[in-house]
Amino acid sequence: MLKVDHVSKIYSTGTFGGKELRAVNDVTFIVGHGEVVSLIGESGSGKSTIGKMILRLLPISSGTIIVDGVDISTLEKGGLKEYYRKVQGVFQDPFSSYNPIFKADRVFELIKDEFFPDVNKDEWRARVEKALRDVGLNPDIVLGKYPHQLSGGQLQRILIARALLLNIDLLIADEIISMLDASTRIDVLNLLAELKESAGLSILFITHDLSLGYYISERAVILYGGEIMEMGTTDSVFFNPQHPYTQMLMACIPRLDQEWEEVNVELKAKQQTLEAGCVYFGRCALADKSLGCDSRRPKLVDVEDGHAVACFAVEKKYSLGQWSTQTGQPSFADPLKADD
Repeated sequence: MLKVDHVSKIYSTGTFGGKELRAVNDVTFIVGHGEVVSLIGESGSGKSTIGKMILRLLPISSGTIIVDGVDISTLEKGGLKEYYRKVQGVFQDPFSSYNPIFKADRVFELIKDEFFPDVNKDEWRARVEKALRDVGLNPDIVLGKYPHQLSGGQLQRILIARALLLNIDLLIADEIISMLDASTRIDVLNLLAELKESAGLSILFITHDLSLGYYISERAVILYGGEIMEMGTTDSVFFNPQHPYTQMLMACIPRLDQEWEEVNVELKAKQQTLEAGCVYFGRCALADKSLGCDSRRPKLVDVEDGHAVACFAVEKKYSLGQWSTQTGQPSFADPLKADD
Protein backbone atom coordinates (compact mmCIF):
# COMPACT_ATOMS: atom_id res chain seq x y z
CA MET A 1 0.00 0.00 0.00
CA LEU A 2 2.50 2.63 1.22
CA LYS A 3 6.28 2.42 1.03
CA VAL A 4 8.46 5.20 2.40
CA ASP A 5 11.83 4.38 0.85
CA HIS A 6 15.03 6.07 2.13
CA VAL A 7 13.23 9.39 2.48
CA SER A 8 14.99 12.52 3.76
CA LYS A 9 13.86 16.10 4.27
CA ILE A 10 16.47 18.86 4.46
CA TYR A 11 15.74 22.53 5.19
CA SER A 12 18.11 25.39 4.41
CA THR A 13 18.75 27.51 7.49
CA GLY A 14 20.92 30.45 8.47
CA THR A 15 20.89 34.04 7.27
CA PHE A 16 21.76 33.15 3.67
CA GLY A 17 20.59 29.56 3.72
CA GLY A 18 24.13 28.30 4.07
CA LYS A 19 23.33 25.71 6.71
CA GLU A 20 21.20 22.61 6.60
CA LEU A 21 18.69 21.13 9.01
CA ARG A 22 18.04 17.46 8.35
CA ALA A 23 14.52 17.03 9.74
CA VAL A 24 14.15 13.48 8.38
CA ASN A 25 17.08 11.26 7.44
CA ASP A 26 16.97 8.07 5.37
CA VAL A 27 13.65 6.75 6.71
CA THR A 28 12.23 3.51 5.32
CA PHE A 29 9.06 1.68 6.37
CA ILE A 30 5.88 0.26 4.87
CA VAL A 31 2.16 0.26 5.68
CA GLY A 32 0.30 -2.71 4.27
CA HIS A 33 -3.31 -2.92 3.11
CA GLY A 34 -5.66 -2.79 6.08
CA GLU A 35 -2.78 -2.26 8.51
CA VAL A 36 -2.33 0.31 11.28
CA VAL A 37 1.25 1.46 11.82
CA SER A 38 2.14 3.89 14.60
CA LEU A 39 4.86 6.47 14.00
CA ILE A 40 5.99 7.36 17.52
CA GLY A 41 8.37 10.09 18.58
CA GLU A 42 8.81 13.18 20.70
CA SER A 43 8.37 16.73 19.40
CA GLY A 44 10.93 17.46 16.70
CA SER A 45 11.47 13.82 15.79
CA GLY A 46 10.22 14.36 12.23
CA LYS A 47 7.02 12.31 12.43
CA SER A 48 4.67 15.08 11.25
CA THR A 49 7.11 16.03 8.50
CA ILE A 50 6.88 12.47 7.19
CA GLY A 51 3.08 12.67 7.23
CA LYS A 52 3.12 15.95 5.29
CA MET A 53 5.48 14.51 2.68
CA ILE A 54 3.16 11.54 2.18
CA LEU A 55 0.29 13.98 1.65
CA ARG A 56 2.38 16.03 -0.80
CA LEU A 57 2.18 19.06 1.49
CA LEU A 58 5.99 19.14 1.63
CA PRO A 59 8.44 18.16 -1.12
CA ILE A 60 10.85 15.28 -0.54
CA SER A 61 14.57 16.12 -0.49
CA SER A 62 15.61 12.58 -1.41
CA GLY A 63 14.16 9.10 -1.56
CA THR A 64 10.74 8.01 -2.79
CA ILE A 65 7.24 7.58 -1.42
CA ILE A 66 5.28 4.93 -3.29
CA VAL A 67 1.55 4.31 -2.95
CA ASP A 68 0.09 1.32 -4.78
CA GLY A 69 3.21 1.10 -6.91
CA VAL A 70 3.23 4.76 -7.96
CA ASP A 71 5.93 7.28 -7.03
CA ILE A 72 3.81 10.17 -5.73
CA SER A 73 6.42 12.79 -6.68
CA THR A 74 5.57 12.14 -10.33
CA LEU A 75 1.88 12.96 -9.89
CA GLU A 76 0.54 16.16 -11.45
CA LYS A 77 -2.90 17.72 -11.92
CA GLY A 78 -5.35 14.89 -12.66
CA GLY A 79 -3.04 12.26 -11.20
CA LEU A 80 -2.68 14.22 -7.99
CA LYS A 81 -6.45 14.67 -7.77
CA GLU A 82 -6.93 10.92 -8.06
CA TYR A 83 -4.27 10.44 -5.40
CA TYR A 84 -6.31 12.50 -2.95
CA ARG A 85 -9.27 10.26 -3.67
CA LYS A 86 -7.26 7.46 -2.06
CA VAL A 87 -5.13 9.27 0.52
CA GLN A 88 -6.31 11.85 3.03
CA GLY A 89 -5.02 13.35 6.26
CA VAL A 90 -6.63 14.38 9.53
CA PHE A 91 -4.57 16.64 11.78
CA GLN A 92 -4.12 17.49 15.43
CA ASP A 93 -6.18 20.69 15.61
CA PRO A 94 -9.62 20.11 14.02
CA PHE A 95 -10.55 23.79 14.34
CA SER A 96 -7.76 24.81 11.94
CA SER A 97 -9.34 22.70 9.19
CA TYR A 98 -12.50 24.80 9.12
CA ASN A 99 -13.23 28.35 8.00
CA PRO A 100 -15.03 29.89 11.00
CA ILE A 101 -17.33 32.00 8.79
CA PHE A 102 -18.76 28.92 7.04
CA LYS A 103 -20.87 26.16 8.48
CA ALA A 104 -19.00 22.96 9.25
CA ASP A 105 -20.72 20.97 6.51
CA ARG A 106 -19.05 23.16 3.89
CA VAL A 107 -16.27 20.55 3.91
CA PHE A 108 -18.76 18.20 2.26
CA GLU A 109 -19.79 20.80 -0.31
CA LEU A 110 -16.18 21.24 -1.34
CA ILE A 111 -15.80 17.48 -1.78
CA LYS A 112 -18.90 17.35 -3.98
CA ASP A 113 -17.83 20.30 -6.14
CA GLU A 114 -14.36 18.87 -6.68
CA PHE A 115 -14.94 15.13 -6.97
CA PHE A 116 -18.67 14.49 -7.46
CA PRO A 117 -20.13 17.39 -9.50
CA ASP A 118 -22.63 15.14 -11.28
CA VAL A 119 -24.27 13.75 -8.15
CA ASN A 120 -27.64 15.40 -7.47
CA LYS A 121 -28.29 17.18 -4.17
CA ASP A 122 -30.66 14.58 -2.71
CA GLU A 123 -28.29 11.68 -3.38
CA TRP A 124 -25.36 13.67 -2.02
CA ARG A 125 -27.28 14.55 1.11
CA ALA A 126 -28.02 10.85 1.64
CA ARG A 127 -24.34 9.99 1.23
CA VAL A 128 -23.28 12.67 3.68
CA GLU A 129 -25.82 11.56 6.28
CA LYS A 130 -24.69 7.94 5.97
CA ALA A 131 -21.02 8.92 6.36
CA LEU A 132 -21.87 10.94 9.48
CA ARG A 133 -23.81 8.05 11.00
CA ASP A 134 -20.88 5.74 10.21
CA VAL A 135 -18.68 7.91 12.44
CA GLY A 136 -21.28 8.07 15.21
CA LEU A 137 -22.76 11.51 14.52
CA ASN A 138 -26.38 12.57 14.20
CA PRO A 139 -26.73 14.54 10.92
CA ASP A 140 -29.65 16.54 12.31
CA ILE A 141 -27.42 17.81 15.11
CA VAL A 142 -24.15 18.62 13.33
CA LEU A 143 -25.23 19.70 9.84
CA GLY A 144 -25.87 23.41 9.57
CA LYS A 145 -23.71 24.28 12.60
CA TYR A 146 -20.72 26.60 12.65
CA PRO A 147 -17.40 25.16 13.88
CA HIS A 148 -17.57 27.04 17.19
CA GLN A 149 -20.94 25.39 17.89
CA LEU A 150 -19.42 21.90 17.75
CA SER A 151 -16.92 20.12 19.98
CA GLY A 152 -13.44 19.13 18.92
CA GLY A 153 -14.51 15.48 18.83
CA GLN A 154 -17.46 16.26 16.56
CA LEU A 155 -15.27 18.31 14.22
CA GLN A 156 -12.69 15.53 14.08
CA ARG A 157 -15.35 12.97 13.23
CA ILE A 158 -16.72 15.20 10.48
CA LEU A 159 -13.25 15.23 8.92
CA ILE A 160 -13.12 11.44 9.09
CA ALA A 161 -16.59 11.28 7.50
CA ARG A 162 -15.29 13.57 4.76
CA ALA A 163 -12.50 11.08 4.08
CA LEU A 164 -15.01 8.22 4.02
CA LEU A 165 -17.03 9.93 1.29
CA LEU A 166 -13.98 9.60 -0.93
CA ASN A 167 -13.72 5.90 -0.07
CA ILE A 168 -10.03 6.36 0.74
CA ASP A 169 -7.48 3.57 1.11
CA LEU A 170 -4.97 5.33 3.37
CA LEU A 171 -5.50 7.76 6.24
CA ILE A 172 -2.66 9.84 7.69
CA ALA A 173 -3.84 10.44 11.26
CA ASP A 174 -1.48 13.06 12.73
CA GLU A 175 -2.01 13.44 16.49
CA ILE A 176 -5.75 13.43 15.81
CA ILE A 177 -6.84 12.84 19.39
CA SER A 178 -4.25 14.80 21.37
CA MET A 179 -6.61 17.80 21.68
CA LEU A 180 -9.67 15.74 22.58
CA ASP A 181 -10.98 15.02 26.06
CA ALA A 182 -10.46 11.57 27.52
CA SER A 183 -14.06 10.43 27.01
CA THR A 184 -13.86 11.23 23.29
CA ARG A 185 -10.43 9.76 22.63
CA ILE A 186 -11.40 6.14 22.99
CA ASP A 187 -14.41 6.67 20.72
CA VAL A 188 -12.22 8.04 17.92
CA LEU A 189 -9.66 5.25 18.38
CA ASN A 190 -12.37 2.60 18.27
CA LEU A 191 -13.82 4.27 15.18
CA LEU A 192 -10.48 3.99 13.39
CA ALA A 193 -10.23 0.34 14.41
CA GLU A 194 -13.73 -0.32 13.08
CA LEU A 195 -12.92 1.38 9.76
CA LYS A 196 -9.82 -0.77 9.46
CA GLU A 197 -11.86 -3.93 9.98
CA SER A 198 -14.94 -3.01 7.94
CA ALA A 199 -13.43 -1.03 5.05
CA GLY A 200 -9.84 -2.35 4.99
CA LEU A 201 -8.54 1.15 5.68
CA SER A 202 -4.77 1.50 6.07
CA ILE A 203 -3.75 4.00 8.75
CA LEU A 204 -0.47 5.73 9.57
CA PHE A 205 -1.10 6.79 13.16
CA ILE A 206 1.31 9.58 14.12
CA THR A 207 1.59 10.13 17.86
CA HIS A 208 3.90 11.01 20.76
CA ASP A 209 1.78 8.93 23.15
CA LEU A 210 3.09 5.41 23.67
CA SER A 211 -0.13 4.05 25.12
CA LEU A 212 -2.16 5.21 22.13
CA GLY A 213 0.29 3.67 19.70
CA TYR A 214 0.15 0.39 21.59
CA TYR A 215 -3.64 0.45 21.76
CA ILE A 216 -4.33 0.81 18.05
CA SER A 217 -1.41 -0.43 15.96
CA GLU A 218 -0.06 -3.74 14.74
CA ARG A 219 3.42 -2.35 14.08
CA ALA A 220 5.36 0.52 15.62
CA VAL A 221 8.13 2.74 14.30
CA ILE A 222 10.17 4.68 16.91
CA LEU A 223 11.70 7.95 15.67
CA TYR A 224 14.37 10.14 17.20
CA GLY A 225 16.12 13.08 15.56
CA GLY A 226 14.53 12.30 12.21
CA GLU A 227 15.77 8.70 12.12
CA ILE A 228 14.28 5.31 12.93
CA MET A 229 15.70 3.88 16.14
CA GLU A 230 13.60 0.73 16.29
CA MET A 231 10.65 -0.80 14.51
CA GLY A 232 8.70 -4.02 14.48
CA THR A 233 5.49 -5.58 15.65
CA THR A 234 3.92 -3.57 18.45
CA ASP A 235 4.38 -6.38 20.95
CA SER A 236 8.06 -6.89 20.10
CA VAL A 237 8.87 -3.17 20.33
CA PHE A 238 6.86 -2.53 23.51
CA PHE A 239 7.46 -5.77 25.40
CA ASN A 240 11.05 -6.27 24.28
CA PRO A 241 12.60 -2.84 23.57
CA GLN A 242 16.25 -3.11 22.53
CA HIS A 243 17.35 0.40 21.56
CA PRO A 244 18.40 2.57 24.55
CA TYR A 245 15.98 5.29 23.46
CA THR A 246 13.04 2.90 23.27
CA GLN A 247 14.00 1.48 26.66
CA MET A 248 14.07 5.00 28.08
CA LEU A 249 10.60 5.69 26.68
CA MET A 250 9.25 2.49 28.18
CA ALA A 251 10.89 3.27 31.51
CA CYS A 252 8.94 6.53 31.64
CA ILE A 253 5.69 4.56 31.75
CA PRO A 254 4.61 3.90 35.37
CA ARG A 255 4.59 0.18 36.20
CA LEU A 256 2.33 -1.47 38.72
CA ASP A 257 4.90 -4.09 39.73
CA GLN A 258 7.84 -1.79 40.50
CA GLU A 259 8.69 1.36 42.35
CA TRP A 260 9.19 4.34 40.05
CA GLU A 261 12.93 4.51 40.90
CA GLU A 262 13.49 0.93 39.81
CA VAL A 263 12.74 1.63 36.17
CA ASN A 264 14.78 4.79 35.72
CA VAL A 265 17.20 4.65 32.79
CA GLU A 266 20.53 6.44 32.96
CA LEU A 267 20.92 9.29 30.47
CA LYS A 268 24.28 10.78 29.68
CA ALA A 269 24.53 14.54 29.96
CA LYS A 270 26.30 15.05 26.65
CA GLN A 271 25.03 17.98 24.63
CA GLN A 272 27.21 17.95 21.52
CA THR A 273 25.65 17.52 18.08
CA LEU A 274 27.45 15.04 15.85
CA GLU A 275 27.54 15.39 12.09
CA ALA A 276 28.28 11.75 11.31
CA GLY A 277 27.58 9.74 14.45
CA CYS A 278 24.40 8.26 15.87
CA VAL A 279 21.79 10.95 16.50
CA TYR A 280 21.19 9.49 19.96
CA PHE A 281 24.88 9.51 20.95
CA GLY A 282 24.52 12.56 23.20
CA ARG A 283 21.94 10.88 25.44
CA CYS A 284 22.80 7.21 25.14
CA ALA A 285 24.01 5.30 28.19
CA LEU A 286 25.50 2.64 25.88
CA ALA A 287 27.43 5.05 23.62
CA ASP A 288 30.87 3.66 22.82
CA LYS A 289 33.34 5.40 20.52
CA SER A 290 35.12 2.11 19.92
CA LEU A 291 31.96 0.90 18.19
CA GLY A 292 31.81 4.00 16.01
CA CYS A 293 28.84 5.57 17.79
CA ASP A 294 30.38 9.04 17.41
CA SER A 295 31.45 8.66 13.78
CA ARG A 296 28.99 6.39 11.96
CA ARG A 297 25.23 6.18 11.54
CA PRO A 298 23.91 2.78 12.67
CA LYS A 299 21.70 0.92 10.24
CA LEU A 300 18.58 -1.04 11.13
CA VAL A 301 19.52 -4.65 11.88
CA ASP A 302 17.02 -7.46 12.39
CA VAL A 303 17.23 -8.93 15.88
CA GLU A 304 14.23 -11.18 15.44
CA ASP A 305 11.56 -11.71 12.82
CA GLY A 306 9.77 -8.39 12.24
CA HIS A 307 11.90 -6.48 14.79
CA ALA A 308 14.78 -4.19 13.73
CA VAL A 309 17.03 -1.92 15.80
CA ALA A 310 19.55 0.77 14.78
CA CYS A 311 22.19 0.53 17.51
CA PHE A 312 25.82 -0.61 17.37
CA ALA A 313 25.70 -1.88 20.96
CA VAL A 314 22.65 -4.04 20.26
CA GLU A 315 24.19 -5.19 16.99
CA LYS A 316 27.33 -6.27 18.85
CA LYS A 317 25.33 -8.19 21.47
CA TYR A 318 23.33 -9.86 18.73
CA SER A 319 26.43 -10.86 16.75
CA LEU A 320 28.01 -12.32 19.91
CA GLY A 321 24.89 -14.30 20.73
CA GLN A 322 24.26 -12.31 23.92
CA TRP A 323 20.95 -10.85 22.80
CA SER A 324 17.95 -12.07 24.76
CA THR A 325 14.22 -11.68 24.33
CA GLN A 326 13.63 -12.00 28.07
CA THR A 327 13.26 -8.37 29.17
CA GLY A 328 9.91 -8.53 30.89
CA GLN A 329 6.61 -6.98 29.96
CA PRO A 330 5.86 -3.41 31.04
CA SER A 331 2.40 -2.22 31.93
CA PHE A 332 1.14 0.49 29.60
CA ALA A 333 -0.68 3.67 30.47
CA ASP A 334 -4.42 3.72 29.95
CA PRO A 335 -5.22 5.31 26.52
CA LEU A 336 -8.07 7.18 28.19
CA LYS A 337 -5.67 9.16 30.35
CA ALA A 338 -4.58 12.67 29.50
CA ASP A 339 -1.43 13.26 27.42
CA ASP A 340 1.84 13.28 29.25
